[in-house]
Parts: sequence; C-alpha cells; structure tokens
Amino acid sequence: MARGGKAFTAAATGLALVARAAAGIERRRRAAIAAEPAAPAALMAAPAVHDEQIPPPRRPAAEAPPEPYLPSHGAFGREVHPGRPATPAEAVPWGLRVAAESTWRLLLLGAALYVVFRVVDMLRLVAFAVLASLLISALLEPTVSWLRRRGVPRSLAAAGTFLSGLAGIGLVGWFVVWQVTTNLPSVTVRVQDGVDKLRDWLVTGPLHLTQQQINDFAKQITTAINANSEQITSAGITGAQIAVEVLTAMLLAFFTTFFLLYDGEKIWGWALRGLPRHSRYAMAGAGPKAWATLTAYVRGTVCVAFIDAVCIGIGIELLGVPLALPLAVIIFLGAFVPLVGALVTGTIAVLIAAVTEGPFTALMVLVVLVAVQQLEGHILQPLILGRAVRVHPLGVVLGVAAGSIVGGIGGAIVAVPLIAVTNTVVTHLRRRNEAGQEVFVALEAAREAAARTVGAAGGGSTAEVDAV
Repeated sequence: MARGGKAFTAAATGLALVARAAAGIERRRRAAIAAEPAAPAALMAAPAVHDEQIPPPRRPAAEAPPEPYLPSHGAFGREVHPGRPATPAEAVPWGLRVAAESTWRLLLLGAALYVVFRVVDMLRLVAFAVLASLLISALLEPTVSWLRRRGVPRSLAAAGTFLSGLAGIGLVGWFVVWQVTTNLPSVTVRVQDGVDKLRDWLVTGPLHLTQQQINDFAKQITTAINANSEQITSAGITGAQIAVEVLTAMLLAFFTTFFLLYDGEKIWGWALRGLPRHSRYAMAGAGPKAWATLTAYVRGTVCVAFIDAVCIGIGIELLGVPLALPLAVIIFLGAFVPLVGALVTGTIAVLIAAVTEGPFTALMVLVVLVAVQQLEGHILQPLILGRAVRVHPLGVVLGVAAGSIVGGIGGAIVAVPLIAVTNTVVTHLRRRNEAGQEVFVALEAAREAAARTVGAAGGGSTAEVDAV
C-alpha cells in the first residue's frame, strides 16, 4: 500500500508539471496572437488546456483597429505578405485593366465591322440599290400617304407616284442630253478658239515657248496615247462592265422602290420579327424616328440642291458661259453630296469658261461657286437641314470622305444620311434607357417608402411590402 501511494503521488506530481508547462505554452501563444496585427477571431476563442482562464491583454484606446485578416496561401507554396495582393489580377493597376478590357472589346467590334464591310463590298450592287431605293422612297412616300388620306387605293397611289417619279428622272436625263447635243457644235468651235488662244499665249506670254516645243509636246501626247492603247481599250471594257452594273442596279432600285412604297409597313414588321424579342420594342420606336429623319434629310437636300443649281446657273448664264442649263442640272445632281458636291461639279463650268471665254470669266465663275457654297453652308444647311440632321459639319465632311473612299460617288451620297439616321437611332435608344432607369429608381424609392410606412404602422410581411 505504501509503495502504491508513492506511485500515485509521483503520477500526480508529473501531471501537475505537465499542466503547468501546457499553461505556460498557452500563455505564450495567446500573447503572440494578441501581438499580431491581424489575428483570426477563431483562434482567440480557442479553449485553454488548463482550467485557469488567461484574459487577453488590453489595447490602449488610442491604438488603431487591426487590419483585416488575409488568409494564408500555404496551399500555393507561399505565405501572404502585408504588401502583396491576394491574387495576380489585383497586382495589375486599375487603369491598365480597364484599358486592356476596352481594347479587346474594341478589337472585337472592329473585326465585326470589318466582316460587315467585306460582305457589303461583295454585295455592293445590292447594297447601293437598296440604299438608293430608300432615299427615293423617302422622297416619294409623303405623296403616297397624302393620296391614301384622300381615299386613293394603296396600289394606285404607289404606282402613280412611282411612275411620276420615274418620268421626272427620265425628263431630266432627256433635257441634259438634248441641251448637250444641241449646243455641242457651237461649243466645239468655241473650244477650238480657246485652244488657239492658249497656244498663242504660250508663245507670246511669260513662258515664251516656241512653236516647235508646242508641237513636240503634242507629239509626245499622241505617242503616249498610241503606246497605251491596250490600257485604254481595257478601260473601255471596264467602263462597259460598269455601265451594265449601273443599269442592273437601277432596275433593282426601281423594283425595290415600288415595293417600299406599296408595302413598306409590312416589310418593316417583317424586319422587326427577325430581331430578338427584347429588342423589338426598342427598335419599333426607333424605326419611325429614323424614317422621319431620312425623309426630312432627302426633302431638305432636294431643296438645297435646287437653290444651288438655280443660283449657279443664273451666274454662269449672266457670264456668257455656254451650256448653262445642262451645267445647272449637273450641279443639282452633285449637290446631293453636302458641302462639297456643288463645288466639285461646278469645276466643270470653270473649265468650260476657261476654254471658251478666258481666264477672267473662269475666275468669276469660281467666285460665284464659292459664294453659293458659303450661302449653303451658313444659311441653307442650318435653316433647312439643321433640325433634321443634327450632325456637326466636321462629321459631315469626314463622313463624305470616308464614304467616297469606301464606295466612290455612291458612298459619298449615302454617307451623310446613314450618319444622320444612326445618330437618331442611338439618341432614341439612349433616351429610352435613361427613361427606364428613372422609372426603376422611382419604383424603388416608392417601394422603400412603402416599407418604411408599413414598418412605422406596426410591421408587415415582405409580401405586403412587395404588393404596395
């Protein structure tokens, strides 16, 4: 029994020593955790090995609160340092991340636009025919609507308006050809006289050229023409192909124009059904606004072009330049390209005046062209097209230049109406989104007010608040 009591005493003494050692270890662990800047709350609540509860040390009131705890990344083979981000993406500056994400989105959009332009270039004949038919339909559609409001059947109104427009285009073409063929002999004689005057000026003028030098220059031109006869012949063949394509495009445009005038509303409804369901309502509202903008643009452009042609035609007629009426018609057609079209086509009148009447008359014709262009840019365009086409003149010039590069003369004609219609659609969609956002904010504010009212009245369920 004595031997057993000694063993029990020795065991109790050993357990007491172990408990004291464990308590010391726990005390040091708690002190280390309290000294760390960011310690997890779960470790602070760990149970003590010994029954003695050791309270954590108190912090001074002026000491700043601990920083948030960053978990250890031991699974990745490293420890988190205070200045190291938790993930590699967080190490990239915010501006660089925004620039990178914006860049790849712009690249994707640019690739999509490139594909669209390639498809349009492959189908340029159809594309230009459809765009031309849209412009002609925008010009003629108000007449069709007026006839239908007067009780004329839809088919008769569309056919009558279409045939009247076609007859008008044919009369304009016939008038130009008739004037040119009628005045061509006298113009040829006057051009020959102008060439003789130019030759005399080269000999007796400040250049002091000899007749032999002029003859040698003429021979060089003739030799160049004979040497490049194959290229000229191929250019003629290409011109014939272009003429066939233009004729095909005109027939396709006339066919499309008639059906747009006859059944435009159903065609628009069919196009809407091809859009996603959530986009139909937005485009259904943007479509009529875009059509109104296109109609106003075409009618305003016709008015501006008519004023340009009349003013320039009167000016060159008073100056005695031949072919004044055909030149006025050409300037009228060229004025469909805003800001620069009338000036470019008016250079034909300057050249004819220079050859037939002399340099002074050509200079006066140029003055007339510049004056009419200033009148168009500062008075006619803002008054007639200002409300319909809200595009800055710089945007118009850049659009015309880009359109001419992409599609030639046709691209220059359709560039500005495309910009105007796109601007109208984008503005409508942006305002629609802003209005929807305002309605959403108002509904949320009303819901919060209803929730506060229900809470102040004694509480209520979530379903009651949602119902309010």
